[in-house]
Amino acid sequence: MDQKVFYIKTFGCQMNVRDSEIMAQSLAVHGYIEGMDIEGADLIILNTCSIRAKAEQKVMSMLGYLRKNKKNKPHLKICVAGCVAQQEGRKIISKMGHVDLIIGTQNIYDIGELLEKVCKEGPQVATGLDDKYDIPNLIPHLSPLTPGSSTNTVPFRKFVTIMQGCNNYCTYCVVPHTRGRERSRNSSDIIDEVEVLVEGGVKEITLLGQNVNSYGKTNSVNPLTEGYSFARLLRQVSETKGLRRLRFTTSNPKDLTDELIHCFEDVKNLCPQFHLPVQAGSDSVLQRMNRKYTVQQYLELVDKLRRCCPEIALTTDIIVGFPGESDQDFEGTMNLLENVQFHGSFSFKYSDRPGTRAITFTEKVDESVKSERLARFQARQDEISLKRNSEYIGQTKTVMVEDSSEKGVKSRTDTNHIVHLPISASLKAGDFLDVTIIHAGQHSLRGKM
Repeated sequence: MDQKVFYIKTFGCQMNVRDSEIMAQSLAVHGYIEGMDIEGADLIILNTCSIRAKAEQKVMSMLGYLRKNKKNKPHLKICVAGCVAQQEGRKIISKMGHVDLIIGTQNIYDIGELLEKVCKEGPQVATGLDDKYDIPNLIPHLSPLTPGSSTNTVPFRKFVTIMQGCNNYCTYCVVPHTRGRERSRNSSDIIDEVEVLVEGGVKEITLLGQNVNSYGKTNSVNPLTEGYSFARLLRQVSETKGLRRLRFTTSNPKDLTDELIHCFEDVKNLCPQFHLPVQAGSDSVLQRMNRKYTVQQYLELVDKLRRCCPEIALTTDIIVGFPGESDQDFEGTMNLLENVQFHGSFSFKYSDRPGTRAITFTEKVDESVKSERLARFQARQDEISLKRNSEYIGQTKTVMVEDSSEKGVKSRTDTNHIVHLPISASLKAGDFLDVTIIHAGQHSLRGKM
């Protein structure tokens, strides 16, 4: 019997990247092999994101494209996984009759068994959300990934999920509705997974969660040690022998503790880089977003971080055009940008998302105004990013090689800056070396060895 080939297309965030890895490794256990292109696949998985309307539209467009593939190859199986699958469920099959499997965010570990049911019984939908859901121990799913595949692009850098779901219910966000209530993994399972990965050659680990700062506060199935915090987990993981770099994402400012901030001061392999989403620079907008902190409190956190770790590179998320955002509110966001001088940011126009409170808010901001504000914010951020990056010129930085080809060498600093280097046959992915920064662009640096 011929081995079946699968291909995964991942949309959205780092959490989805890790979920795609889990599905790929689970499928390998069930006898599937990962292909390098969509045309040769017997199984196509779209791992989806619904945090913005544009991402969801891309998924539906691709499903329309795949209708022809299914017609030309009747045995082809098409699976929609992730947040759009969780959100839309059976509606997807009613719109796209060529889809075989809808698999929600808590069901990805069962993808092998669900595909067997598809072959026997026809299309399946698995989108249940359980508030008492216990995240499985991932050690059985740590089979090798296909080198160079879409789910294994940087084999020496891996994501480790420490929690899923969210209890914050920001008024614009679908995550609590698509990933469920907040659930922390057992700390011993996390440590075991990190040790297995590092023993296998992984040198950089990123701990993942919708709000890692609240790790350990909610876990009813496997209660954690009383008082066990994310900072304590971070310190434990950092002690893993052979781990060169440690990162984490994402954080909510309302839960950022002094204990965690001080980790940047004394955990030696914790990278001096922090993504701290602020979303807006207006207290009234933050209140309508249900973010539970003020601009002044955010600035105080930034000050503490920079006092503990002066070289820290700070990035953020910004939403422009939230319902009711006035010109004065937006000027507050621009003032915040000038005050903090972020190294980079991810900025987007607000879009209504199903099931959120903000969809019911009146005073929607006109699309043309949102576009104008976003363009202005991004133009200024690009100027600041170039200025920030120029500060590295002449400095010697340690980088990890991510890719080496005839086009050159792509590497990354501990502050998460991409550094392009000249072609070198002696360098390979996972190598560490010291380089001198000789040029700065808005989004990357150039160095010499």
